[in-house]
Amino acid sequence: MEDLAAPGAGSLPANGNGNDNGKGKSAAPRRRESEGSVDCPTLEFEYGDADGHAAELSELYSYTENLEFTANRRCFEEDFKTQVQSKEWLELEEDAQKTYVMGLLDRLEVVSRERRLKVARAVLYLAQGTFGECDSEVDVLHWSRYNCFLLYQMGTFSAFLELLHMEIDNSQACSSALRKPAVSIADSTELRVLLSVMYLMVENIRLERETDPCGWRTARETFRTELSFSMHNEEPFALLLFSMVTKFCSGLAPHFPIKKVLLLLWKVVMFTLGGFEHLQTLKIQKRAELGLPPLAEDSIQVVKSMRAASPPSYTLDLGESQLAPPPSKLRGRRGSRRQLLTKQDSLDIYNERDLFKTEEPATEEEEESPSDGERSLDGELDLLEQDPLVPPPPSQAPLSAERVTFPKGLPWAPKVRQKDIEHFLEMSRNKFIGFTLGQDTDTLVGLPRPIHESVKTLKQHKYISIADVQIKNEEELEKCPMSLGEESVPETPCEILYQGMLLSLPQYMIALLKILLAAAPTSKAKTDSINILADVLPEEMPITVLQSMKLGIDVNRHKEIIVKSISALLLLLLKHFKLNHIYQFEYISQHLVFANCIPLILKFFNQNILSYITAKNSISVLDYPGCTIQDLPELTTESLEAGDNNQFCWRNLFSCINLLRLLNKLTKWKHSRTMMLVVFKSAPILKRALKVKQAMLQLYVLKLLKIQTKYLGRQWRKSNMKTMSAIYQRVRHRMNDDWAYGNDIDARPWDFQAEECTLRANIEAFNSRRYDKPQDSEFSPVDNCLQSVLGQRLDLPEDFHYSYELWLEREVFSQPICWEELLQNH
Repeated sequence: MEDLAAPGAGSLPANGNGNDNGKGKSAAPRRRESEGSVDCPTLEFEYGDADGHAAELSELYSYTENLEFTANRRCFEEDFKTQVQSKEWLELEEDAQKTYVMGLLDRLEVVSRERRLKVARAVLYLAQGTFGECDSEVDVLHWSRYNCFLLYQMGTFSAFLELLHMEIDNSQACSSALRKPAVSIADSTELRVLLSVMYLMVENIRLERETDPCGWRTARETFRTELSFSMHNEEPFALLLFSMVTKFCSGLAPHFPIKKVLLLLWKVVMFTLGGFEHLQTLKIQKRAELGLPPLAEDSIQVVKSMRAASPPSYTLDLGESQLAPPPSKLRGRRGSRRQLLTKQDSLDIYNERDLFKTEEPATEEEEESPSDGERSLDGELDLLEQDPLVPPPPSQAPLSAERVTFPKGLPWAPKVRQKDIEHFLEMSRNKFIGFTLGQDTDTLVGLPRPIHESVKTLKQHKYISIADVQIKNEEELEKCPMSLGEESVPETPCEILYQGMLLSLPQYMIALLKILLAAAPTSKAKTDSINILADVLPEEMPITVLQSMKLGIDVNRHKEIIVKSISALLLLLLKHFKLNHIYQFEYISQHLVFANCIPLILKFFNQNILSYITAKNSISVLDYPGCTIQDLPELTTESLEAGDNNQFCWRNLFSCINLLRLLNKLTKWKHSRTMMLVVFKSAPILKRALKVKQAMLQLYVLKLLKIQTKYLGRQWRKSNMKTMSAIYQRVRHRMNDDWAYGNDIDARPWDFQAEECTLRANIEAFNSRRYDKPQDSEFSPVDNCLQSVLGQRLDLPEDFHYSYELWLEREVFSQPICWEELLQNH
């Protein structure tokens, strides 16, 4: 991964001045080889909540842990032989299996840590699918699910939760790890066993299948409720895991196996709150409850139906030759401008090039012949001046029908906000009448007929979001707290999680971003950064080249899994909190922004992203469950370098899309944060990501480019017409959004600091009104009856009667009271 972290300064073109202009013969082939984008195939990737079941289970274990599979099996078999004679686990009846599990849980309650660990390993072997008795991977996965449901029904999760509390509070283990110069996998043995059992139970029970028996479905709902709500006066399970993350980042517990903690936290949040498809269902239900019209389209399905654009012309599925006018017309109309635009294109690419990153193509047209490049550039200039999706009128000379294949329409229904209609009418009234009517969008007296038609069209596409309704309700509750009374807040899993996270939410976000920074491939190893490799480094460091290679792959894979879990966790939290209440979403967003989440994500993408997505940091023969049922072949350099046969790494592409979605959520409709994208020069970084031929990733990159296009200047827009055309064709249209021209930039001076401060004030007012009820006593009723006040029972501390006389002397007898003044004042 070193080549990703520090590609070096090898990106200078052959002529040494950074402005190759396509003249150097030797530079082009070298550039093409280093980038690899020309040969990048379309990636057959289906975005979802998580990867396949086997892949998600295999990522729980590092390759360094593989020896422990044998230890787990040995512990189980030793214990099983003492309890059951001449039978195997799979041969037992269900009742006999339950009896044995009950015995295991009884044997967990011993003082000796050694004996307790052996029993816990035996339970882990059951959760891993009793692989010693299986013949295939399918059998291992089947028995892993069966055993996990059985373990849950016998109360194993609660027993392991108690043990986890004990291990978290184990000060001896913490101080021992702090004294060591280097923490290794041996320091987290007990925690890893406990967390592995809990993860396997959550992941196996979370998975729904049509063939599941009725008892399993009931158990799944009970388990979800148990994890979501506070049981036996304890906090929800996710909060315990969050506290482990912050304790790890504070340096008090460097031995915590942070990858397992993060994976379990992500899966618990997904299980209790719901995945992306469940979110869509919740959104439809909530809109119906608020009386809003149903959604025009299912965004998940729209994105799935999109096709990836072909690099290097990152844009249109239509051939450029089909969209461009005939060459004769081009020469007649735009011949004088061709040379200027070509020069500007080269200049702009030179300005964007980062000399310390892998090489960029000198221009978007350099891979084509000169005539093709000129034609495509001018053709796309025409595309922005007229609608490319509407065929030319019959009066014009159309291109031949065989060559023209126009798309049926834009993928997204256009949207208009209420603010946009008000702004449009305000401008129109100022222009034609000379005064405004505030927020009135119905009175059109005195306005010309075309304005009437425009307003009608805008209203047809008006979209009222759930957030708009929530903000309006919040404003009314702030204005009229007495008349509107107390708000009834349903106790949903999301609401309970937010209440639990509220006090420590800033620390949680900072901790997650610290770990994300340490796991990013572009991060350099620093002495002050946190060590996230405690659960992957062996006790004895490798001595052979082969062992070093294996550990290197394991470390890279370990970091990739951490990035995957954090990116998916943050995205899920943001989406659920936004649906629950917009100010909960804004609170977590603002803390992410304050903790430098935006530059961190841009730093992550400031690498050869195509190399990251196609990285082969896996050794398929060592992956669970395959490694448990077959004799492992002797590893060689060739088998380590081979990796798997997939064209891309699922988890890395998943992480990239999650981070882009996260960046979109943080910056959408926030001018101050959009300016952060501009200030951090994100445009060339994001453009490089368009080389990955995957429609969903390209869509979110284009969205991020669209919101900052108006700030990048006219020359940037001129020399990036292909990107502009891609935005026009793939990203949703906002009817009166001047994103492509930015004519009104100078006329709208925003105070960016004031924008964030206003938002923060609204968030604090919301949190104070809803969650600080004991402190907000301004409107609480007051008891004025002397008898009832004196008759109230007051709970005093147990030791109060020891110091009662001293208190009486200090607080009553020694305090001078002027009774006459009291009488006069009243």
